[in-house]
Amino acid sequence: MALAEEKELDLVNVSPNAKPPVCKLLDYGKFRYEQQKREKEAKKKQASIQVKEIRLSVSIEDHDINVKAKTAAKFLRDGNKVKVSLRFRGRERSHVPQGQAVMQRFADVVSDVGDVEKNPKMEGRSLIMFIAPKSDK
Repeated sequence: MALAEEKELDLVNVSPNAKPPVCKLLDYGKFRYEQQKREKEAKKKQASIQVKEIRLSVSIEDHDINVKAKTAAKFLRDGNKVKVSLRFRGRERSHVPQGQAVMQRFADVVSDVGDVEKNPKMEGRSLIMFIAPKSDK
């Protein structure tokens, strides 16, 4: 402690659980600043995965599926997950198998860039499916 006061530095306990405890002589303010800077830099490099949504309908045409699949493929290449939802309105609710066929066609179109993470499932009035980016294994 006398040595730290003599050099006008702080005595920092680096590893208190070690036998014997490890201490360092350093400028604590500068140490904290550099530590925060490293943490901030690490946070920047951390990739955050978002869930993007694509909406379909029961009576969608092939070209429209291809356009929406191209958008979904872009999301998947960026590393995001895609939530594909198909909303049934009115009498469409009695045509759930048609909706599942539309979902399957969509999944087939984006199969080169993504894998179906969660198969189509009815949730209320909607049929919902999740597609994740293809893993490079």
